[in-house]
Amino acid sequence: MKLLITGGAGFLGARLAREILKKGELNGRQVTEIHIADLFPAPADLFANPRVKGHAGPLQDFDLGMRSNLDSTRLLLEGLRKAGNVPRMVFASSVAVFGPDPSNPMPDIVADNTLPSPQTSYGTHKLMLEYLLADFTRKGYVDGRAARLMTVTIRPGKPNGAASSFFSGIIREPLAGMPSVCPVDESVSHSVSSPSNTIKGLITVFEASREAMQGRMALNLPGLNVTVKEMLQALEDVAGPAVRQHVKFVRDEHIAGIVANWAKAGSAQRAAALGLKPDASFKEVIKQYIEDCKLPYYPSHALDGLKK
Repeated sequence: MKLLITGGAGFLGARLAREILKKGELNGRQVTEIHIADLFPAPADLFANPRVKGHAGPLQDFDLGMRSNLDSTRLLLEGLRKAGNVPRMVFASSVAVFGPDPSNPMPDIVADNTLPSPQTSYGTHKLMLEYLLADFTRKGYVDGRAARLMTVTIRPGKPNGAASSFFSGIIREPLAGMPSVCPVDESVSHSVSSPSNTIKGLITVFEASREAMQGRMALNLPGLNVTVKEMLQALEDVAGPAVRQHVKFVRDEHIAGIVANWAKAGSAQRAAALGLKPDASFKEVIKQYIEDCKLPYYPSHALDGLKK
């Protein structure tokens, strides 16, 4: 079997590739090649594997269209349709498809069948591609599956400009012995998932039968519903109060306003039927990150806060 992982040089894409290489097969078929496509080269440890082929640069010639995430996936689907061999495709959608609207109030817990009302362009694009993938599947062009990821934490590396960045930053920076600012109140609740549980979900969705998927529409991957206060208490329980003290609350009205439109919690009944579960606790998520930081491709200073 040959696989293509788009965005494969990024944090989750590279981790997915490593897990599949270790597993060696998917759905009972040996994985002979993994093609990693991204705007930048894949990490060196992946390039060193003879089964990995790297492709840096745009997937398509965007001189004829929009240079956007929306169009790149649409063009990929067009290429798969023209290939004519009905490949299986898993699309990583997002909990960002949900949001409040006066015509469609958002429930406290968003479920598989909650009507999406995205409040960002990112969420809107994800929802549009969910429907497009479902239609390509209906027509028999691809065997498509869309899985909505909960916010993945704890991400390694440096803070980025995403509004959700603080969900990792309030844990990652303190563990590295660095200060971190939380821009929202400690009562903020959200659904999060560890990287390994997210990867497990994507692989399980790929391997599931069409019948087990219970339809063509997107499903929620399981998430752990936690508050910021509970996250920080877990940090203190695992790493101690001195590490916890690196976090300061400085409210950012712009970020707080964005977060206020996000789902406070999620459920994942269809994923549960596939055997998927949320992480056991946020303490376990932190412990997993600490173990991950010992891997060679994680920053060497990532656990400096535990050494003091």
